[in-house]
Amino acid sequence: MTIIKKILKIFFCVALIFFAVFFALSFRSDPEHISYGVTFSKPYSDYLGLQSKEVFISILDDLKIRKFRLVAYWSEVEKTRGTFNFADVDFEVREAQMRGAKVILSVGRRLPRWPECHIPTWAKDIPWEDQKKEILAYITETVTHFRTYENITYWQVENEPYLSVFAKENCGNLDEDFLLEEIALVKKLDPTRPVLVTDSGNLGLWSGAWRAGDTFGTSVYMYLWNPTIGEIKSIYTPSFYKVKTNLMSLLYGAKKSFLIELSLEPWLIEPITNVPIETQIDKMSMPKFDEILNFAKKTGFDEQYLWGIEWWYFMKNKGHPEYLERAKRIFTPS
Repeated sequence: MTIIKKILKIFFCVALIFFAVFFALSFRSDPEHISYGVTFSKPYSDYLGLQSKEVFISILDDLKIRKFRLVAYWSEVEKTRGTFNFADVDFEVREAQMRGAKVILSVGRRLPRWPECHIPTWAKDIPWEDQKKEILAYITETVTHFRTYENITYWQVENEPYLSVFAKENCGNLDEDFLLEEIALVKKLDPTRPVLVTDSGNLGLWSGAWRAGDTFGTSVYMYLWNPTIGEIKSIYTPSFYKVKTNLMSLLYGAKKSFLIELSLEPWLIEPITNVPIETQIDKMSMPKFDEILNFAKKTGFDEQYLWGIEWWYFMKNKGHPEYLERAKRIFTPS
């Protein structure tokens, strides 16, 4: 009995210390004002059957959005080996600049939207050592081309590169030395702008991404859907993100951090065009939409980029404009 009491006493002390540290690290005031932006993916917009250029102009002129994360997919800008076509991304960055909108431009092999690693058809079967050379050539061409735009504020290099448990079948294992080589190349090509590196808010440890970049971005997903057990709601509280941010700052130094991906579209396990609209609404109802926004306000991030704007326009075309109407209140509050 004495041994059991000692074990329980030790356990109680350890738990007490843990909760005391957690409580101390959770102190981070909520911002008085949150600056909102969005991620926009032209290939995903096209996939949903939208007129992508018209949608992007509407985002600028109707929603009045002035902060973007845009993506220069390797698979899109270099469909033919050695031939680069930046017309679509040029359109987006140029139209944003004309209206005074700021842009985070993402480059690399692993970038936002499934299948996570966006590799041109011609490059998929070449050896990794050769593929790395091609990636560096694509990054060189892309950064050299877009660094002349004044409204680009950050280069994002890769997307959640340390998240090895997701999309491994398409991306393989992380080559950290190569990631650092990519970052060094971008900084050499454009030493005037900081590099953003991101990690998952639900599954990421943050330490690798925090140390690798000049700035850090994370994601928040509240509602997920597993094919075996169905819908899952994240167990994390807003304080969890404050604790991780404060811990990273304590261990590796403070730096600018974003909520770069706040999920406001349904998490689905099959192509969205195969899913009934009623199911999509159930997975991302307006109450859930507002719940996620309110949750994010308490995470301590004063700059937040919403995820799912292509789906909001898709839903408008399906007779459900309420998502866009809610977005208008976010970006143009009365």
